Amino acid sequence: MDVNSNTKHAQAPWNKGKLTGQKPPLKQKEIWAIRIHLQLAKQTRELALFNLAIDSKLRGCGLVSLRVQDVVHGAQIASRAVIMQR
Repeated sequence: MDVNSNTKHAQAPWNKGKLTGQKPPLKQKEIWAIRIHLQLAKQTRELALFNLAIDSKLRGCGLVSLRVQDVVHGAQIASRAVIMQR
């Protein structure tokens, strides 16, 4: 079968009918629902990461590249941290 021939069996694009592009931001009600769900499930780590993401407005790639050294100075937790986004 010739690859360049126009056939009736053309494959549909993977994203046909799906929303593409930037997603709308979470609503305040959705944020609190997620926080309560994580608290009730006793998922402290995930709750801390979620709160940090919301409060710092970091994107996912910035959040996962964050290290303990970025927010701790000795035995003290820093009140502020500077994260350079790529």
